[in-house]
Amino acid sequence: MSDVRNYLLTIDTDKQGAVQIAHAAATSTNMSLPPSVKQNADGWIELEAKQTTLIDVVQSLAEYINDEDATIRSKAVKFLSQVIAELSPTFLSRQQVQVLCQFLCDRIEDAGAVGGLIQLQTLGRFNKDMAIMTFRALLEHFQDLQIRPQSQRYPVLELLNELMSSHRPALKSLGDESLVGITDLVSGEKDPRNLMIVFSILRVVMIEWDVASHAETLFDSVFCYFPITFRPPPDDPYGITAKDLKARLRECISASRYFAPYAFPQLIDKLDSTSPVVKKDVLQTISACASSYDVKTVSSYSITLWDSLKYEITNVQEEDLAEEALEVLRAIAIRLSHGVNSAESQTPLAHYLRPITTECNKHLQAPQHKQAKPAGQILKTLGSASPWAFFLVVKAVLPPILTLYQDVGGIAKQSALLEVVMQILESGFKIYGASPTSAFPRPENPLVSFKDHLFDTISQALMSTAREETSFRVIATKCLVLLCSLRGILQENEIGMVVQYFDEIVLLEDHRDRDELRHAAIQALVEISRIKPALVMDITLPAFMARLPDLDFPEDRGYRITLEGLALLSVERATSDTLIRRLLSKLDVVLQKGGTAAYPQAILLTLHYVLSQRDLASDMNLDNYFQKIVVALSSRIALAASGNTSLTALNEEASLEILGRTSTLIVRALSPHKQQSVAMQTYTLFAEGKMDPVPFNKDPSITLARRRTMILSTHLLAGLDGKVHVPYAGADSRGLHSLLDELVHLATVEDQPAIRQTILRQIALLINKFMLSENLEYVTSILWARSTGLFEKASLSDGDVKVAFWIAKALILRLVMVEKVLERLLDMLTHKSHGAAAARGFGLLLLPDEVISKENGAIIRLLAKQKVFSLCAPAIERAFRAADLSTKSNYLVALSGILRHTPTEVLLPEIETLLPLLLQSLDLEDQVVKAATIETLTVVGHESPRAVEGHVGSLVSRLLKSAADPRANIPKVRLNALRCLRVFPGKVKESTLLPFKQAVTRGMMTILDDPKRDVRKGAVECRAAWLNLDEPSEDN
Repeated sequence: MSDVRNYLLTIDTDKQGAVQIAHAAATSTNMSLPPSVKQNADGWIELEAKQTTLIDVVQSLAEYINDEDATIRSKAVKFLSQVIAELSPTFLSRQQVQVLCQFLCDRIEDAGAVGGLIQLQTLGRFNKDMAIMTFRALLEHFQDLQIRPQSQRYPVLELLNELMSSHRPALKSLGDESLVGITDLVSGEKDPRNLMIVFSILRVVMIEWDVASHAETLFDSVFCYFPITFRPPPDDPYGITAKDLKARLRECISASRYFAPYAFPQLIDKLDSTSPVVKKDVLQTISACASSYDVKTVSSYSITLWDSLKYEITNVQEEDLAEEALEVLRAIAIRLSHGVNSAESQTPLAHYLRPITTECNKHLQAPQHKQAKPAGQILKTLGSASPWAFFLVVKAVLPPILTLYQDVGGIAKQSALLEVVMQILESGFKIYGASPTSAFPRPENPLVSFKDHLFDTISQALMSTAREETSFRVIATKCLVLLCSLRGILQENEIGMVVQYFDEIVLLEDHRDRDELRHAAIQALVEISRIKPALVMDITLPAFMARLPDLDFPEDRGYRITLEGLALLSVERATSDTLIRRLLSKLDVVLQKGGTAAYPQAILLTLHYVLSQRDLASDMNLDNYFQKIVVALSSRIALAASGNTSLTALNEEASLEILGRTSTLIVRALSPHKQQSVAMQTYTLFAEGKMDPVPFNKDPSITLARRRTMILSTHLLAGLDGKVHVPYAGADSRGLHSLLDELVHLATVEDQPAIRQTILRQIALLINKFMLSENLEYVTSILWARSTGLFEKASLSDGDVKVAFWIAKALILRLVMVEKVLERLLDMLTHKSHGAAAARGFGLLLLPDEVISKENGAIIRLLAKQKVFSLCAPAIERAFRAADLSTKSNYLVALSGILRHTPTEVLLPEIETLLPLLLQSLDLEDQVVKAATIETLTVVGHESPRAVEGHVGSLVSRLLKSAADPRANIPKVRLNALRCLRVFPGKVKESTLLPFKQAVTRGMMTILDDPKRDVRKGAVECRAAWLNLDEPSEDN
């Protein structure tokens, strides 16, 4: 048949075409074949139509399948395999499957036969006998598997894996034959991709076969790979890491309890390794074994393991190794807890814990000794393993600790012991807390019998210790919170006493230079409010409110601490409802008394925080909040601004901004009907008739206080839904056009930055959220007038540039006329006087804004950032080359502003083109641009290191210069430069970095004297990373 010949001729040059030939052979659907193939495919008859037989198909392969040339034979077998793959699963009869299986097994060494068997074994009529036949063919013909090329080994292992997955009972029925056969077949494999399959296959054998008499052989077949030292090649297409291989190997070593006599001794020996990476791997493997082997096996090695592991914990050399060793101890305790239902001393768990608690008690006799702290960590780790482990730990160590606490002298020793108590309570919280993490049955909490002693001791440590002993009292604070959180330990009145303790610490104590204790006490009250909200509301809330003064005294700003505590305590709904009412009452009193604006602003900030934590849309008190906060306070501001009442702290810019953000939260949650009423009051601020709106006001001497009300108006607009009719809109678009023209005029003449900014935001809000698409042509006319006017009218200013960019921002976020808008903006960069202002404006286009945000209903299209980047970046790159020296920097500043807010996945494909411009941006004096550019380069170095490899020399020299001169570079630039340099080791090829290693490490030495602590710390980390360049990373 011609199709066989076509396949043989096509497969080397057009694999997809060869697949189509095979598909046509199976289904006769040759209409989709390439013309050159279809032309010669006329002789094939559809197999599934039974117009030919399988024997005919096989016979048609005869001259090729028996050819002396192995390549031709292999191609013929591949053709047959491909045809089988294209047939429907139920087409072949059992006899045909049998014939094909025998046929392919006989020719299993020909390329393609293994692939055919992989396809064949997926068919439902492929039975147990065929699976055994295939398996034995593998063993017979591939005894030399490991000396064959990887391209041949992988399909064989894949076939074996498929047989294990789909026909495991058949292989398992062979007993030792399959066990030994599989082990011999896969032993000695070295390719990482193949090893992932080998480890999976062997793990199944280890778990499901009877391995008792072959344990050592099986164990040796996998342990020979331990520890994994694989380092993946650059751009590995399979993405296999050392971590993946280690995990698979670990599963094998921990698969069977019969491995314990070989695994534990050899793993313990490897703990002597000098490599932290190897030791970590050993510890994680021991932990896996302890979690997997049965209780009896783990118990027989538990003391030996403890003796080997304790050194890693009590003589800490690497913190992460100590943590891994602790996890091993915990894994052993968890395993030994299975089946335990009493505290009897003969259980495996008790046998394991006894020498550990004895040794920990011994170390705690000298609480300031370096081994006392690890002892506490051990007790905490073991106590959290299970309820019975906690029971045994508490009974063994808590009585001697409490006795020793009373006997030792000095705060330092008591503090060390109290910290151990805290660690025991932390482990108890995991077992007996509000959300226990242990799945074991729980006996009665053993702490009950020590409750009074613990409560008195910890309370005394908190309240009767010298105020200067901050760290000691912080530990006591944490202990009391844990006691309160443990179910069934403290009574209601005792928790109430604890709440009073914390109130006293926050409100009455002098916290100069001791903020740590105050923060701990506030956090403690927050934790208690979650479990006992009524106590906090009845005791703490009145106490805190009583401490708030009616008048702000500049020399006493203690109200800030109180308000901070109140804000954090508003986690529960009942608490926050009461708090909001009381804060509004206090605000009214404070405003009547006068004083500075700082105090009322602090109260407003607290209200904003409390409301921001609520789901206002479903809050039953929403209308009340609207009336008491939005309406009442807005009208109060409006009346004062109009001269009807005296100005108060509410009329200050900062107060209006805070109240505006709070009003946005509330208005956003209102019903559409309520929102429409708010819209009509946007500029009169609920004082209609007594407050003349700022827009269209002809009074040339309009006061600053009245102009400031635009801040509040902007935030009210921000909270409205886009479908609401805004003021002055009218029945047609002319009213909205007039309002827009008026706001543009106000923005260009306003001399107060905060007011000008809020008017610009209003302009963008109206265009982005409220204007219909058919009205946007009018908006673009305003933008065109300003972009072309810069070159035609000398009267235009930087203020007009800002208006243009805010209008552009509103349009771009909607993806309206983006190409034309950006073209006009880019033209502005060439202006001699206003080009610099235009360059800074590009940073505004994609800058996230709290007013023009999705939360406030602004139209922000997902592709806006990608669109701006794809249009601007190449245009800027081209224009930069042609620009004269006086305007080149404008293009660099504009590019930096865009890249700062461009998603990484959009930026990286074009980064190689832009890197030369970014490098030149590092030479600019503009610190904001330089900091943003370095942040971009840091992302590039992390995500696309190959892109920077050709520029490493330029980057290193410029980054060192940016990091090393405090007089020329702000701290943010210096720290960003260090972080960027820190990214290169481990990402960029070492051979590329090594020539610069000495320059970087030497340069870091001067930065170690930087006046800023964060910069010095960054220099230490950067230097360490470059010093370790030629050492393998943990994953390798």
